[in-house]
Amino acid sequence: MNEIISKFFDERKEAWIKKNRKSSMNEEEILELHQKAVREFSREIWLPNASKRAKQISIATHPCTFSHPSARKNKNGYVTSIIAKVEQSDDGFLRTGNVRVPSDALGNAAALDVHKFLTLLMPDGQQLIEHIQKETPLAISLLTISTKPYDVLRDEFLAMISTSNEMVTSSKIKQVYFPVEDSYHQLSILTNSGMLFELRKRLNKIRFGEDEEEKEHLKTLRNSKKNNKFSEDGYREIFNLTTIGYGGTKPQNISVLNSRNGGKAQLIYSMPPTLEKREIHFPKIDFFKNSISIWEFKETFFALDNIYKTNYNNINIREGRDYRYGEIIDRIIDKMWAIRSVSKEQYYEKNSKLKYHQKVWLIDNEHYQMEREKDDEWLDKIMKEIARWIIDVGYKKVIGKKEYIKFGKSEYLHLLALLEKYKEVLR
Repeated sequence: MNEIISKFFDERKEAWIKKNRKSSMNEEEILELHQKAVREFSREIWLPNASKRAKQISIATHPCTFSHPSARKNKNGYVTSIIAKVEQSDDGFLRTGNVRVPSDALGNAAALDVHKFLTLLMPDGQQLIEHIQKETPLAISLLTISTKPYDVLRDEFLAMISTSNEMVTSSKIKQVYFPVEDSYHQLSILTNSGMLFELRKRLNKIRFGEDEEEKEHLKTLRNSKKNNKFSEDGYREIFNLTTIGYGGTKPQNISVLNSRNGGKAQLIYSMPPTLEKREIHFPKIDFFKNSISIWEFKETFFALDNIYKTNYNNINIREGRDYRYGEIIDRIIDKMWAIRSVSKEQYYEKNSKLKYHQKVWLIDNEHYQMEREKDDEWLDKIMKEIARWIIDVGYKKVIGKKEYIKFGKSEYLHLLALLEKYKEVLR
């Protein structure tokens, strides 16, 4: 094996030992654990196991799960994995083929290690899966083992990039009818996830730099601007970015690239001019008193109450509760953005009695944008207010003082922990 493949097995082996090693183990048990790791991650043991799992994951450039997490399978079978092979052209369009991005993959999260193995970049610039396809000496040497025939191993690994001749789509994928002459052609709208995360990569490079030295330099420049100090060097900044999340707490269920990026992608502001929304009023005293009504959440609070009063506790109950919390938080975020959109026209400092942290949260101007980027102290206060409003105000008033359940500190802390996952979107 070459160094790249050997390094892959060594890293997997070390991670497995770290996961299974216990502080109570004696030297003999630790030695036995290391010997077991050597066996488990030998080619004779790991490759046959991995080849069986390869068919559980499929290469795709446009994964359907970005449209809906449950779009991959329906009554007609698995949705066809789309591998778009488009030639590069100097046509001036930002499109598939004109940006060099890695392919994505979707399927069983338990097979992600197989995908990582097959997409290892070899010294010649080709991925390992390409070597297996072409049956290069490297691939033949790697897959020639005593525990499974070479041809079987090769065919099972290649199942990851095989596609069916039958095209299967899903009703959960957004579809449009595109006019073609006197008829229409039905199109399934899919996301090029490689381009999506390439954008995030390039934005992070602009904003934060590539290495520690550049990061420190950019930090110094930003501090110079903040303190009105002169600097011969400049830096670039991207404003009005939106963070979009895929997969919630389980980004690995969407795709490989989504999992590697923590389920977060960034969108550049590209909205058309918005008309003044006179039905939206900027709060004068408090966001939670002036801008949202508990009765907008009536059905969600009743659903939460039914979950709270269930006599048993399992993962489905807990996920159901968190789903309802997420509904409320999402609507609060929608309201936040609506208020920010009118803040420039409607906010008047003299008439405002808003607390400072809510001003930082809701006012859309350069000063408060910079305040939002300084630290998270204001954001921590906002999250605490959201948690208190959900449990102590909204739920209590909708259900009624006689029927509501009075919670201790643990539920409040759980809700705060859940809000941590929304930090970037609340910012």
